[in-house]
Parts: sequence; C-alpha cells; structure tokens
Amino acid sequence: MRKPGTDENNVQMSDVLCDFCHRQWTEETPMIEGHHGSCICGQCLRVAYISVVRDEAPTAPEDYHCTLCLEKEQDRAAQNRPNEPGWQSPMYEEAMICRRCIKLGAGVLHKDKAFDWTRPGAEGG
Repeated sequence: MRKPGTDENNVQMSDVLCDFCHRQWTEETPMIEGHHGSCICGQCLRVAYISVVRDEAPTAPEDYHCTLCLEKEQDRAAQNRPNEPGWQSPMYEEAMICRRCIKLGAGVLHKDKAFDWTRPGAEGG
C-alpha cells in the first residue's frame, strides 16, 4: 500500500506501507509485494505464518479475498484450494492473506540473505 498523496511516478521507499500494520518500509524491514502495490512486512508475515501454517488457527472469514494475490473464495475453489485458510490483520480488518501467499512470501524472505528472517519453526526462527 502507499501513503496517501504518494507520487506514483516517483515512489520512495518511505511511501510504501505494510497493508497489515501500516509499518513503513525501511532498509531493516523486509517487505513482500503483491498485486497492485499491496505489501506485507516480515513481522506481519511471521504472525500470519504462525497462525495459519504452524498452528492451523486461521483468522480470516471463509469468504475472504487475499490482499496480495487478489484471489477470492471462488478463485481458490477453482484451483482445487477450496476452504483454504487465511489470516486477517487484527489492526486493519480489510487486510487478509491466503495460506499460499503466506508460504510463498515466507519462502522468499527465508532465502533472502539481506535479512535475518527465518520461517517460524525453522532452526533459529
């Protein structure tokens, strides 16, 4: 997500916010970008991973749409992923992420050597 008033022709790092907590992107804050400028920071991704993947305790309603990939319930069902759990931000209820995006994002950050980010449950994570 972008800060209100962002010049879309000159987006700066400080203009980019996590859709799930509205934390500003910095050199120390890992961020995963989805469609249409949607973003989730490493800290929110960690909480989502713990909730949905590790603890199998999703928080998104059944009919949610993923903020990152934009898929809705019927899209997931058409891809053989019916009833796929998701995580809903406790701070901004319109921000939700599907299990597939959580796992993909965690894989990307886990491999990124620029950040000391590990999947929860992985050694050191």
